[in-house]
Amino acid sequence: MKTTLKIEGMSCDHCVKHVTEALEEVSGVSSAKVSLKEKSAAVEHGAEVTLEALKAAVVEAGYEAL
Repeated sequence: MKTTLKIEGMSCDHCVKHVTEALEEVSGVSSAKVSLKEKSAAVEHGAEVTLEALKAAVVEAGYEAL
C-alpha cells in the first residue's frame, strides 16, 4: 500500500532525514520518500500500518502531519 502525507515544519535536508527515519521505524513500513520541496512523504507499507501510526511517528519527530 502507499500513503501520502503532507508534512509541515520541515526547513532543511536534516528535517527530511529525520522524518524519513521516523517513518521507516514504524513496523510494517518498507520505504518512505520525503520531499522538502513538496512538503510531503510517500510511504510504502503493509496493510497493517494505520494512518494514525504514520502521523504519530511524524509528530513524535517534531513535525506536523496532515
